[in-house]
Amino acid sequence: MKRRDFLTGAAAAGTATGAATLAAPAVARAKAATEWKMVTTWPKNAPGVGVNAQRFADFVTEMSGGRLTIRLFAAGELVPPFECLDAVQADTAQVAHSTPYYWVGKSPALNYFTTVPFGLMATELSAWIHFGGGQALWEEVYAPFNVVPFYAGSSGVQSGGWFNTEINSLDDLKGLKMRIAGMGGEVMRRLGVAVVLTPPGEIQPSLMSGAVDAAEWVGPWLDIAFGLQKAAKYYYVPAFHEPGPGLEVIVNKERFQALPDDLKAIVRLAARATCETTLADFTFHNIQVFSEMRDTFPDIELRTFPEEVIRAMGEKTLEVIEEIAAEDALTRRVHDAFVAFNRKAEAYQASFDLATLRMRQMVMGG
Repeated sequence: MKRRDFLTGAAAAGTATGAATLAAPAVARAKAATEWKMVTTWPKNAPGVGVNAQRFADFVTEMSGGRLTIRLFAAGELVPPFECLDAVQADTAQVAHSTPYYWVGKSPALNYFTTVPFGLMATELSAWIHFGGGQALWEEVYAPFNVVPFYAGSSGVQSGGWFNTEINSLDDLKGLKMRIAGMGGEVMRRLGVAVVLTPPGEIQPSLMSGAVDAAEWVGPWLDIAFGLQKAAKYYYVPAFHEPGPGLEVIVNKERFQALPDDLKAIVRLAARATCETTLADFTFHNIQVFSEMRDTFPDIELRTFPEEVIRAMGEKTLEVIEEIAAEDALTRRVHDAFVAFNRKAEAYQASFDLATLRMRQMVMGG
């Protein structure tokens, strides 16, 4: 027998023997592989939000070696955008990427895990959730809906919105139709604004058609990507209502509990990784787009809300959050914990981040 024939035969025999030995584990691995459907409230491949939803899915797949894969469905592909929580609760989808204040009709406490006007900024919200008891409260809020929440990052400070008329006084708000979400929407309603909430993909068409006179979305990166500058020229920054809004990954509780411990850890850590990539992604691109925005779109007129308007927004915010806190005992506990940390954060930041930014402005010139 030639040496080559011998080696070929030996290899074939080895393969047969190995197949007998490895067949069962291979089948076991195949059976262990699980695919989850993930729905989102975002249009397909939307910068920042849709992209980082996909990153979460990819992190889980990669870290699990394919044992748990996640297939993403953008807004409307599997369920309408504002039915994502219902879909996860019913196990139509096993996971969703969204933001909690879209579900405040189910629990007013969910406001605090997205944003509160004049409240926590992105890193502060993350600190409160991960280390200040916020996660346990969040899980308690979501328990009746059969989902487990994970913090998935933030856009950072958002914009106040795009307006087709200047806001020089409180009178200029009265009768204005505005797309605005969350507690900020209720604050604006109390200032005389007719509040409209549309899914993200419908914001620009609504502003273009005149269905709304003003609209807030996120910040320079996404606002320009969604074409809001084509529909209104007065751009008010920063947002009073979203200083650091949080995103979420919510998982069907039964599906999550059925995972082995290592896959549970992978889901948790994939969400943590998504926190970092999301905030970094938004920060980088907001800086880049803002630096180019006024040269690229010279018709944009950058504005800030007048002090009279900001003070009125603050007064109404305090009314709104106190009324929300009084709705039920759990919301009151969430409110008290959030506000206590917010006060500590404000005192700290006045001596650190705020002071640092002032010094940088003094030296670098902005």
